[in-house]
Amino acid sequence: MSDSEPAVRLLSPDGERLADGRYDIDVSDAALRDLYRDMVLVRRLDVEGTALQRQGELALWAPCLGQEAAQIGSARCLRPTDMAFPTYRDHGVAWARGVTPLQLLGLYRGVTNGGWDPTQLHCALYSIVIGSQALHAAGYALGASLQGSSDATVAYFGDGATDEGDVNEAFVLAAGFRLPLVLFCQNNQWAISTPREGWHGAPIHRRAEGFGFPGVLVDGNDVLAVMAVTQAALDRARSGDGPTLIEAFTYRMGAHTTSDDPSRYRSADEVDAWSRRDPIRRLSAYATRIGAADESFFAEVEAEADELAQVVRAGVRQLPVPPPESMFDHVYAEPHATIAEQRAFLTAYQDSFADEGVA
Repeated sequence: MSDSEPAVRLLSPDGERLADGRYDIDVSDAALRDLYRDMVLVRRLDVEGTALQRQGELALWAPCLGQEAAQIGSARCLRPTDMAFPTYRDHGVAWARGVTPLQLLGLYRGVTNGGWDPTQLHCALYSIVIGSQALHAAGYALGASLQGSSDATVAYFGDGATDEGDVNEAFVLAAGFRLPLVLFCQNNQWAISTPREGWHGAPIHRRAEGFGFPGVLVDGNDVLAVMAVTQAALDRARSGDGPTLIEAFTYRMGAHTTSDDPSRYRSADEVDAWSRRDPIRRLSAYATRIGAADESFFAEVEAEADELAQVVRAGVRQLPVPPPESMFDHVYAEPHATIAEQRAFLTAYQDSFADEGVA
């Protein structure tokens, strides 16, 4: 993390509590256990997603291995009515917003065009187009602001997305209207096979200065630091002081997606070095150190993870295959002539394959 000001960090890699004069947060023992459970279950879901894709049960999977603290730590700061705009690998964010594992996996199995109701869970559908969700989030935050809402919005994106026009346009919109928006960048070091290091002269969070709002660098593998920084940014947004850019410095331990082979572009030594900064191990060490959790608790969570894996493996194979014409159901909120025409064309095409006299 090369910067003149060090990243916000409240837990050392071996689980010691650290002091930082800029940010702090009080978390109860029960909340620490909940954070640990969240991260372990999300990781198990992630591992099962990779395995299911390898077995041909999913078309694709985007791992979040190693990024659990950044996702859970930030998303658990949101109020129920706040809005989150995730990327396609933010399984921890979706989990924290109440998206069920099978709703999530249905998208990657190809049996749904979305998977959940964004208005019910206050979590937008996954964005596959790189960076587009940042602009969507800015528009949503603008609408909420014009309606006088006290809710905040969070846009998640990766380091590679900061090179996209949509993300920078979202910065402009957020700054110009002082939007109640938190721009949360998970800098996982690799934009597919392009390394972040050396790609740009200035750190990502420093870009905020040029748009007129603050940027913060946080250790993305430290769940407490992520929570402290995100909570402060959300408070700032709700008070009318405008957006904040958070750069969570983390690492993508797995592949970009299951169609990727990261061993072709990064070394085993690099991966091994980052594995020693594992966010789950860090939190478990801290919880053990202060007596917030013991071996029986960790065993209980592992058993819960095993149960989740069984539910996921069985449930994915039982997901119903929707009729082809259902792809038109939720394109527009109101009836649309062009969509009706396309649906009729598909129906007629399907009927052309029917045997004579068979409905």
